[in-house]
Amino acid sequence: MSDLSSLHDDIAAATPGPSTLAAFDLDGTLISGYSASVVYRDRLRRFDISVAELLRTTGAAMDTRFRGADIGNLMRIGVGSLAGRMEDEMQEWGQRLFRQEIARLIFSDVRGLLAAHRHAGHRVVMATSATPYQAMSVAADLDIDDVLCTRPEVVDGMLTGQLASPPLWGPAKAEALADYAAEQGANLDDSFAYSNGAEDVPMLMSVGHPVALNPDRKLASTARENGWPSVTLRPPKNGVDLVSIARTTTAIGALMGAAAFGASAGVLTQNRQTAANLVGSFGPDLALAICGINLRVEGRENAWSARPAVFMFNHQSSLDTLIIGSVIRRDVTGVAKKEAARDPRFIPVGALLDVAYVDRANSTQARAALSPAVEKLNSGISIAIAPEGTRSPTPRLGKFKKGGFHLAMQAGVPIVPIVIHNAGERMWRNSLVAHPGTIDVDVLEPLSTDGWRVADLDKHVDEVRSLFEDCLHAGHR
Repeated sequence: MSDLSSLHDDIAAATPGPSTLAAFDLDGTLISGYSASVVYRDRLRRFDISVAELLRTTGAAMDTRFRGADIGNLMRIGVGSLAGRMEDEMQEWGQRLFRQEIARLIFSDVRGLLAAHRHAGHRVVMATSATPYQAMSVAADLDIDDVLCTRPEVVDGMLTGQLASPPLWGPAKAEALADYAAEQGANLDDSFAYSNGAEDVPMLMSVGHPVALNPDRKLASTARENGWPSVTLRPPKNGVDLVSIARTTTAIGALMGAAAFGASAGVLTQNRQTAANLVGSFGPDLALAICGINLRVEGRENAWSARPAVFMFNHQSSLDTLIIGSVIRRDVTGVAKKEAARDPRFIPVGALLDVAYVDRANSTQARAALSPAVEKLNSGISIAIAPEGTRSPTPRLGKFKKGGFHLAMQAGVPIVPIVIHNAGERMWRNSLVAHPGTIDVDVLEPLSTDGWRVADLDKHVDEVRSLFEDCLHAGHR
């Protein structure tokens, strides 16, 4: 067995540049589990699979699992059932499955391996027997350069139900990687290959740096016999255990109790900000502690050095609000769309935190639409905002919206970036249960908006987003 640090050392010592490939299998290697299972579960939920196909698929899967048959028959059955589907429909389907299911299956530590290869200038490629509709969204999220996969035949934008070439399984995958290396002028003797399954031994043997990543029993044995590095990554925290459910439920109750206490104090003092500050000062810390979550914050002093400010944070988990509350603590509120002021589920939160409601539909009068939030800043209350606008399914940053930047410019206050590294590991985007562990947070230095002009705003948005990108990538090296 090896460990991640020694694997990173091997990557750093390898020949730098794009002539060195890093080839990763998908199922079980980059993600925990199998993307095909996600596909079939989704089709079953939508009654999009016949009994006959289900029986044929089950038989082919058993032949592959227990009799050592290659995956070709299984792939032909699956692709055959998609005959007549439009390819753009299939691409949208794959993107939806990625957001809803597959994104949470990505091993967190593979991001560090990929970052190490990119840092060395290596060309990163995915080599998988899966279809593009299972693989492409994962590759895009992980910034993988190219994808070698099993491709269905497409004529005039429609799937014919046939395969365009044999499935990339066993020797066929090794041959595809060799052909790709020849096309790219890469040297396989200098290259890396990662897989979890014994079926990929031909590919692993074709490179100078084979790695058994999350290996099954047979591959682990082969790796020992050949002296290959063998590393098992921490699985994503996707399960629901009773302890975590109990802790999360208790944390929600404690947070509601803290809010009630703060509201009572606000009534007694006739000061809503006092109530919000009381809740912000101990509510998030209490809830996180009950969940067993520890914050490791770098640059905490930057959260206090320039107030009021627009605090911007990357958004990937329901925990982010607690994290931001714990870091900023007091004299802060958020921004919500005007319609939320009439939502009975949000009214108590909005009232307690004195949220600034803005008319997001008023794009023709954007400056006036932001005036409630600008007034908060002018009164000394900071604003916390996620420039992505919504939670992303993985740590990868989404596109930044400009509202928070316009807000900082109009109020003449600095922007303070808060980079949250791994909240999604503790509580995935669509999960209702938090898992114990440590979350790393970087509070970057305040960025002055003095002299900013609307004409240059795109450049400033890109600069701030680059700060987030650099910090997130540095956390994986």
